[in-house]
Amino acid sequence: MKSKFIRSAIILMIGGFITKILGLLIKIVTNRTIGVEGIGLYMLIVPTFLLFINISQMGFPIAVSKVVEENKKNEKSIIFSIIPIALLISISLIIIILLFSPLIAKLLHNPKTYYPLLSIGLTLPFISISGIIRGYFFGKEKMIPHTISNIFEQIVRLLLIIFITPIMLEKSIEFAVSGIVLFNILSEITSIIILYFFLPKKINITKKDLKPDKEVIRDVLNISIPATGSRLIGSIEYFFEPIVLTFFLLNSGYTSSYIVREYGIITGFVLPLLMIPSFFTQAISSALLPVISKAYTLKKYRYIKTKIKQSVAISLSIGIVVTIALMLRAELFMNLIYNTSVGVQYIKITAPFFLVFYIQMPLVTALQAMNKAKTAMINSLIGVTIKITLLIILSNMNIGLHSLIISTIVSFMFVTFFDYKSLRLALRKQN
Repeated sequence: MKSKFIRSAIILMIGGFITKILGLLIKIVTNRTIGVEGIGLYMLIVPTFLLFINISQMGFPIAVSKVVEENKKNEKSIIFSIIPIALLISISLIIIILLFSPLIAKLLHNPKTYYPLLSIGLTLPFISISGIIRGYFFGKEKMIPHTISNIFEQIVRLLLIIFITPIMLEKSIEFAVSGIVLFNILSEITSIIILYFFLPKKINITKKDLKPDKEVIRDVLNISIPATGSRLIGSIEYFFEPIVLTFFLLNSGYTSSYIVREYGIITGFVLPLLMIPSFFTQAISSALLPVISKAYTLKKYRYIKTKIKQSVAISLSIGIVVTIALMLRAELFMNLIYNTSVGVQYIKITAPFFLVFYIQMPLVTALQAMNKAKTAMINSLIGVTIKITLLIILSNMNIGLHSLIISTIVSFMFVTFFDYKSLRLALRKQN
């Protein structure tokens, strides 16, 4: 188990590093192609995009990973039982998006978001299927397929943005942003094809395998619904964030162009830069899930504590290095990656507090692996309540987009603290 965890973590870190570099290239090219206005427009619809992605996935990747890892069911039956449900959910969401995009665009106070919002629906089935297949490989503790598919997915997206986005930009800015959303279809198809080649070749698929298994569906949903709760709560909060922010800042006298610009700088430039270490923490957490899940089943609680401490220590160490670098040379990194220094003041304020954020993912993963997903969901709900409340109060205090920075910091600090306390309590009860 120890060697598997280390090997999995290393593979995911290497893959995550390559993917992150490609992701930064994508951000650089996107920023220089569609500019600050385009980034602002894109970031306005990202909360809606993430909300619908999380609803369409319904926590299936985590649930499939856990069920496959526990070897309780026929693996073919797991995949073929869940994919039809995922597709049904995605089709329902496409209809909802078609009906409610005009209203969402109105709530965002920007009619240019209408076509990008419509584009979101078409990507959902592909993202859902890709996530389920990834979940299978995580459950088998095979990280190379996930790593390779991620790299090629990013390469496809980068090439599309380089060669297609400038053509679409000639028509309009909203047309170009819609294209960037739709590129997810081709990148996810690429990922699915690559993952397919890593599936076992000697598999006989019978009619019985294709028939959904009610017991499998029940087992997966018992895990997926609580697991998706935390993400869904976070996504709902993120969905309402630009709506609440825009409404109260407009009432405080700020212009729509100022709000779009500053919101785009914070969510499109500042936060992604601060989240660079997240690919390390994501890799560690992904490797941690099956390891802790198996150890919890075997009641190896001392081993669980050791792995959690190691994961937190590694995440924090990486976070400290990045934080110091960003605080000392924020302007250099902004110019190097985005070819602009706008947002430097936000980075210097926020960077020290993000050290707490870097350890949050391993803590949440550990809770989910120990069947405490409901606890993580409640902690997220508390964090969301704190953030929205603060956002409303601070947006009326004439401090501009600093209201978003402060409410974000306070929220994730509280959530991380609650996750830590919940984990300690859960492990203490086992002693």
